Amino acid sequence: MNSSANGTLQVFKNLVGTKYEMYNSLFSSLPFHKVEKTGVLLSLFLLLCEEGFTKGKSPSVIIESFLKQYTSYRTENEQTDLLFRFVQYAERQVVLFDALEDAAFPCVHDMSGPGTLKNLQAQVIHTQSQAELKDKLKDFSVRLVLTAHPTQFYPSEVLGIIHDLAKALVSDDTALVNMYLQQLGKTSFFKKENQLRMMRP
Repeated sequence: MNSSANGTLQVFKNLVGTKYEMYNSLFSSLPFHKVEKTGVLLSLFLLLCEEGFTKGKSPSVIIESFLKQYTSYRTENEQTDLLFRFVQYAERQVVLFDALEDAAFPCVHDMSGPGTLKNLQAQVIHTQSQAELKDKLKDFSVRLVLTAHPTQFYPSEVLGIIHDLAKALVSDDTALVNMYLQQLGKTSFFKKENQLRMMRP
């Protein structure tokens, strides 16, 4: 790995990895009983999954072992609720990581480097290839493919929080980030009405 790649990796670690650890610890200590308990149990569940996987245990055996060993949940509803909360918790962690990655993008990537239009323009001017570029553009075509990131399917309330969270991360406003993480912890990521409509024939 060259020094440029090492430098980029270090910038990524500083702006995304380290900040994720810091802000995720804020998230895991939110003042909501279920959120805090979910974070602690999820960490234990991760360790048990890794250990069980290396021993060749099946997912169902790992889950049953975890529920018996680390929780007092005995009914199917309680156990399903906990597993669903694990998914919700991890989903919010993904949102946090994505927001940090977006905020760091201009610092991690050369916005005028190879592959950018700005770089192409500079090369064309430097090599005086304007005529060649003009000819190429006559038969050049572009097909735009618009895709939606999974987070774009969240309810508008969640999308608003994610947008504000990303802005707070760009400006390194820890107090605002903490507030938006609290809002994420309390806001549902799903619209029950739409889910019911989708389930109906």
